[in-house]
Amino acid sequence: MSRRRLLFLALACAVVLTPLVGQSQSSRTPAARRAAPDARITFAETIAPIVYANCVTCHRPGEAAPFPLISYEDVARRGTLIAKVTESRYMPPWHAEPGFGEFVGERRLTDAQIATIAAWVTQGMPRGDETRMPKLPEFPADGWRLGQPDLILEMPIAFDVPASGPDVFRNFVIPTKLAEDKWVRGIEFRPIARKVVHHALFAQVPGGSRANVDGVDGRPGFGGLSAVGFMDRTDPGLGGWVPGAQPTMFTEGIVSRLPKGSDFLLQVHFHPSGKREFEKSLIGIYFAENGGQKDLASVLLPAVFGLGAGIDIPPGEKQFTIKDSFTLPGDAKVYNALAHAHYLAKQMKAEATLPDGSTRPLLWIRDWDFNWQDGYSYKNPFILPKGTRIDVTLTYDNSSDNPRNPISPPRRAIFGEQSFDEMGAVVFQMMTASAEDEIALDNFNAAIAKAVVNQVAQSDTVKRLQEQQRQYKAGAVPPSA
Repeated sequence: MSRRRLLFLALACAVVLTPLVGQSQSSRTPAARRAAPDARITFAETIAPIVYANCVTCHRPGEAAPFPLISYEDVARRGTLIAKVTESRYMPPWHAEPGFGEFVGERRLTDAQIATIAAWVTQGMPRGDETRMPKLPEFPADGWRLGQPDLILEMPIAFDVPASGPDVFRNFVIPTKLAEDKWVRGIEFRPIARKVVHHALFAQVPGGSRANVDGVDGRPGFGGLSAVGFMDRTDPGLGGWVPGAQPTMFTEGIVSRLPKGSDFLLQVHFHPSGKREFEKSLIGIYFAENGGQKDLASVLLPAVFGLGAGIDIPPGEKQFTIKDSFTLPGDAKVYNALAHAHYLAKQMKAEATLPDGSTRPLLWIRDWDFNWQDGYSYKNPFILPKGTRIDVTLTYDNSSDNPRNPISPPRRAIFGEQSFDEMGAVVFQMMTASAEDEIALDNFNAAIAKAVVNQVAQSDTVKRLQEQQRQYKAGAVPPSA
C-alpha cells in the first residue's frame, strides 16, 4: 500500500480544517463559579465582538448552523441558550483539550468571555449604542469560504437518498474538462443535503475510465466503498469532507496533481435521516501556480481505523477501550492530527514518548462528537526523532447514559462501515526527513496494514461483517433514538 494511499485513507473520514478565529483558554471552570463583570454590558460594545469573531462563520444564512447570530435580535432571542452552551463549552465547537497541542484556529472562548455573556443575559441583554457596533465580517457573496474557486464542479444529476434503510455508498464521476495539467492546493466541498451526508472522499481518475459502470443501474454514479483511492492505484486521493469540517488550503504549499482531461471522482457515504433527500454536491477547486515536491505520509492508530483492534462493544459498556502504538522508523516532522469514529466514541488520546524517555502530548479529545469531526493543524510543526513511540487510546460508551448513542436500547456494536457500527483511529500527517526515512515509513505502514488484513481474514470478523451486511440488506437497520 503506497504512502499516498495511506494518507488518503486517513482523510477518508477526517480532513484538515479550521480557519476560524478563536482565543486559547485552558480553564474549564464553570462560568457560574466565576465572578461576573460588575459593569453594565451591552450587545453593541461587548457581545457583538465576541459573536462576530467566533460564531457567525457558521451562524449565518446558507451555512451549517440552524439559525443566524448576526443582529441583536438574533442573539437576544437565544441569549439564555447561548449562555448555557458557552458555559458548558459545547459551543463554539472545539474538542481538542488545552495542553495537548496548540493548533491553528482554535475556537475557544476565554473564561472572561463566557462570564461576560452570562452577565449580559442576567442584566437583561441591553442593546447598547448601535453606533459602536463592530463591522460584520465580510464573507463571499456566493458562499465560497476560500474565495472564488479556479474550477467549480457539480454532480451532473441529483442523487435520490431514501428516507430509510441501510447506509448508501455512491461514487459520482464528474469530468474536469481540463486542457492541461493542474496542481491542486485546496478543495471546498458544499453538500446540499447536509443531514444525510456522512462523509465524502475525493480522487482523480483518467477521463472516461469509469464509463462502463457510471449509471449502469439507472441511477447517477455507481455503488461501492472501495472505488476511491483504496484498491486501485490509478485513483490518487485528493482529500475529503466530514460533518463540521471547515475548508482550508493544503498544508504549507503541499499540492496534488490533477491531470489534463481527468475525471473528478466523488464518493459520498449517505446515512438516511428519515426524510427523502436529493444531493447535488458542488466542489470548488483551487489551483497552485506551480507544482510541488512536498508530500505527507501518515501514521494511523489503530491501523485501518480499528479493523483488527477487536471492536466488539457490549450494550451497557461505558469504558470499552482499544489501544495501539507505532514506533517511527525515521525522523519525521508532524503537521496535522486527524481523528475519526462513529457515535459511541467518547475519548481519544495520543502521546509521544521520545527516545530519551521524555513525553510529548499530541492530542486529547475528551468529548468526541460525530457532528464536529475537526482536523487539527499544529501552529508550530515539530520533529519527532527516529525511535519515537506514538501511543493512542480510544474509549467508547455504549450505554443509555451516552446522549449521542443513536440506538435505544443500546445493542452490541462491532467494527463496520455503517453509521450504527463502530470504528476509530487517530491519524498523524507528517513529512519524513529523508528519502530513506520515507521508504522505511512506507514499508512499516504496508507491513502493519497487511498484518491486520491477515489477522482479520483468519478470525470470525469477516463472517460477522458479512452477516451484518446481510441483515442490513434485509432491512434490519436499528432505528435512531
